[in-house]
Amino acid sequence: MEDQESLIETLIEKGEQYGKTTIELLKLKTLDKSADVASTIISWAIVIVFAVLFFLILNIGIALWLGELLGKSYYGFFAVAGFYALLALVFAIFRESMVKRPINNSIVTQVLE
Repeated sequence: MEDQESLIETLIEKGEQYGKTTIELLKLKTLDKSADVASTIISWAIVIVFAVLFFLILNIGIALWLGELLGKSYYGFFAVAGFYALLALVFAIFRESMVKRPINNSIVTQVLE
């Protein structure tokens, strides 16, 4: 009878250890995924900042160059602004297929890896 009680106690202890180990493993997997997603977002944010600075300076140069060709410097800025207004309109129309869906798929793929 005592053998059965000690066997049951051992079984309960092993079940408790298994539960604790499973919870700890889940915490570590969650931490790993969170760190992976955060590091990816931060690294892309740094790339995006440098790309934005590059394109900002490039656009100022293009606007000044077009302004010189058109006769007045502010004409170049109007031309560049018109180009971006047209680009914004195209992205607004196709934002679901061109922007939202690919980003959503990328995030889901990375989380499920």
